[in-house]
Amino acid sequence: MQRGAVLRMLCPLYTILHRRAIRRFEPKQIGEEALRQILQAGLYAPSAGGRQGVLFVVSQDREVHERLGRIKRANSHPRMATAASYVSKEQPSIADDPKLTNAFYDAPTVITLFAPKDFLFSAEDCAVAAENTMLAADALGIGSCYIGQGWTAFADPYGQEILRRWGVRSDYYAVMQILMGYPRETDRHPAPRPRKEGRILRF
Repeated sequence: MQRGAVLRMLCPLYTILHRRAIRRFEPKQIGEEALRQILQAGLYAPSAGGRQGVLFVVSQDREVHERLGRIKRANSHPRMATAASYVSKEQPSIADDPKLTNAFYDAPTVITLFAPKDFLFSAEDCAVAAENTMLAADALGIGSCYIGQGWTAFADPYGQEILRRWGVRSDYYAVMQILMGYPRETDRHPAPRPRKEGRILRF
């Protein structure tokens, strides 16, 4: 095991500082034991009132990903990047590159987080769970990317059929997707942007 992988597993702060959004994946699927650990990390995330209301729907079906990813792209209307305002030059997003037609970026594993429609803190519970899964993934050498507005992937008849196939309750909605897979070896790990000053106020 490489030294960086050992450090990520042993030191939570190192993992936090190392994690980046990955949008270019190898076709190789992540292993079952790694997936189990990632999901366990998500299950142990904090939740408002200890309700544990987040549902983790794991898909490893490339055909489903391709179709849902295209639906999501068609229903997303991001403000397109400019020379001065962009998401990533190293790992372009759908806002950076109009030629990208799959909002899931060909990820081999897609985890959709669902939560109750009528609960005040559903989005917050999903966000905390997502962070846990992404940190666990990075510690295991697996790349991930957080994709918001999860419901847009299901905004057509095919998407609704997939929800029925998955058995998702009608009182739940898709908050976000977490894309996961091994980072493409030909791409350099994205460099961190300098941290902005003045974001911590102490009294």
